[in-house]
Amino acid sequence: MNYFVHERALCESANIGENTRIWAFAHVLPGAQIGAGCNICDGVFIEDDVVVGDNVTVKCGVQLWNGVTLESNVFVGPNATFTNDIRPRSKVYPEAFLRTVIEQGASIGANATILPGVRIGRNAMIGAGAVVTRSVPPNAIVVGNPAKIIGYADAGTGVGSSEKDAPVSATPGIRTCSVRGVQLHTFNAIPDMRGSLSVGEFEREIPFSPKRYFLVYDVPTAETRGEHAHFNCHQFLIAVKGSVHVVADDGSRREEFVLDRPNLGLYLPSMTWGIQYKYSEDAVLLVFASDFYDADDYIRRYDAFLDEIRKVGG
Repeated sequence: MNYFVHERALCESANIGENTRIWAFAHVLPGAQIGAGCNICDGVFIEDDVVVGDNVTVKCGVQLWNGVTLESNVFVGPNATFTNDIRPRSKVYPEAFLRTVIEQGASIGANATILPGVRIGRNAMIGAGAVVTRSVPPNAIVVGNPAKIIGYADAGTGVGSSEKDAPVSATPGIRTCSVRGVQLHTFNAIPDMRGSLSVGEFEREIPFSPKRYFLVYDVPTAETRGEHAHFNCHQFLIAVKGSVHVVADDGSRREEFVLDRPNLGLYLPSMTWGIQYKYSEDAVLLVFASDFYDADDYIRRYDAFLDEIRKVGG
């Protein structure tokens, strides 16, 4: 046996990976699969139809019920609660338990509750005590009951005129960002007693000529939009009213921006994963696109986006 089981633990499964450690009063049922290098702490219960990847940590007092999958490098904090039946009744069982998947590298905080059938995206962070009622995007940070997105992991300091610690210059110009190809544009703004005017020129300041535009508005403040990349299409975003937070991700670097005035624009080149969230109640987001709509140009899964980046050596 190339794994450790404490003398006061009960491990009925033979599907345990190398160097995994199962501590006192843990109980692992026969059908459970646990990968290599895991740490299963005191008082953990793992049912039959559970899959645990490599290098997973499950802290004390956690129960993993049928239908739960923890991918590699997941952390589950003490007393986090998983569920697998949306309408439980005593002695009444569903035909099949809903599958709950915690993707690679995600962390679940202490005492968080995960409702059945949700997917927690890779590297997401679930705050302590959060109640997760629906799926969480990759890299998102969520807190509260019900859980809401408050930020994105490793996105750096938000940039925008509302951020006191990272103000945007009022001088017109283009700032190159840490994310490959992304640019933050400050356009000339001309105030006048009759009102204000801001202007930008395509192919001079904005690096393409648009074939399409769309407006996003009346978005509930808790909702997230975007969450995709394009193979070929370039986009340029301006919050013509209110404010919107935008996360840009090139597969290795991630940066967050606050678009909160109509002379501030963000250029997202192709093969950039984009997310928009924290819409103010009055927000109107104007998006110029370099191409006509093509459903095949979208990459809608973050893991598929990472695969495409690897193909081109990004």
